[in-house]
Amino acid sequence: MGRPLAARLLAQGETVLDVPAKLAARVRVFDTGNARKTDATDAHAVAMVALRTAGLNELSSDEELVALRLLTDRRDELAHLRVQTVNRLQRLLTELIPGGAKRDLSALQAKRLLAKVRPRSLTGKTMRRMAVEEIADLVAVDAKLTSITKELRTAVQDRGSHLMDLFGIGPAGAARVLSDVGDVARFPDRNHFASWTGTAPLDASSGDQIRHRLSRAGNRRLNHVLHVAAIVQIRHDTEGRAYYRRKLAEAKTPMEALRCLKRRLSDAVYRQLVADADSSQVPEAETEQAGPGGHSGASSQSSAADLSTPVIGSSDQPLPGPATPTLPVTKTAAKTHQAPAPRSRQRRAGAVKMERPTGRTTLTATSDVANSGRPKPRP
Repeated sequence: MGRPLAARLLAQGETVLDVPAKLAARVRVFDTGNARKTDATDAHAVAMVALRTAGLNELSSDEELVALRLLTDRRDELAHLRVQTVNRLQRLLTELIPGGAKRDLSALQAKRLLAKVRPRSLTGKTMRRMAVEEIADLVAVDAKLTSITKELRTAVQDRGSHLMDLFGIGPAGAARVLSDVGDVARFPDRNHFASWTGTAPLDASSGDQIRHRLSRAGNRRLNHVLHVAAIVQIRHDTEGRAYYRRKLAEAKTPMEALRCLKRRLSDAVYRQLVADADSSQVPEAETEQAGPGGHSGASSQSSAADLSTPVIGSSDQPLPGPATPTLPVTKTAAKTHQAPAPRSRQRRAGAVKMERPTGRTTLTATSDVANSGRPKPRP
């Protein structure tokens, strides 16, 4: 119900903020002392969160993403309709053919099986006629699925996305990711993205026992896309299968290894989304930073796809000149390049100076004692 309202407000030029349900629930509990939800209390909680919370996601209108979401929803509905049609057809073929038909049944295979059936009873003839109708419906659904899949492929490529380069993600999966994610900049890093897709495990440790359990939160549609991609990679000779087998060798159960693979795929999808977002901004940056030879200059942003990599800061760049001193310059520091002045040699009180003339040695007092009027020592 909130989506049409947000679209109408955006069309009228209003600013619309996305308030998470958890924040609104917390404010509602703190305000009323209970979790009871009414229209008035819910509206008040949402308004308070929007006014007091910084960093909320501001919605924007993107007609291409809206159209992509509509096509993806339609494709999912057709896929569910196909599964239901195949199930009904298999039920009828089980009654007509001993042993029934195989699980993955196509329309052409069903036609070949049904062509060999010649029932004589009224019940058999009725079942065969219903099976023919189900096959006709299956052919129509397959044609619609083929057409909408081509349309989704073209739409994803027009968006400049390379999600289909990841093994196991097709046009429908890539379109679902793009339509549900929207702007990938709203995720600070890959960990937040994994939590949103439901692939980040939840900590269930107790005492010395450290363990994690399955997370059933997050976007379940994207979780399903990652699940299908993980199954496809396990069935083929890919890096995902090698990673899955390494996890099995580490004494993990098949389901735990599958969850680890889904988390890796979530990170790969996030990196690809960030890379696509950066590549869409590269032409403008190259135009601004290009020199006389047409080569772009150095950028302060790392070119890696993952946002968790370090970023070059201003303190790491060369300064235009020497830094301004913050302490007063002393005379000694100002004459660092001059030769040091000779210093007079001072003696302690009572010290004597030894002279070595030819023949005999004379001791002469050099301290203040000599000027005090006392007799000099005999040689």
